[in-house]
Amino acid sequence: MELVQHLETAFAAGPVTSAGLLDAATVSAARPAVLAVLEQLPKRSYGTIRDLWYELPDLPVG
Repeated sequence: MELVQHLETAFAAGPVTSAGLLDAATVSAARPAVLAVLEQLPKRSYGTIRDLWYELPDLPVG
């Protein structure tokens, strides 16, 4: 999934904030649509990439 490709290294140092996820996606040249999805995330820390699926239930996986 495209979102995972842009965020796979974001969790290397541990939990990351929603702003950190957006920064990581921006640095990895994510498309505007991906950035728009990340902007919808609640402002909090996420421990793993799997935590995002709870916040983005309508996002297709695969």
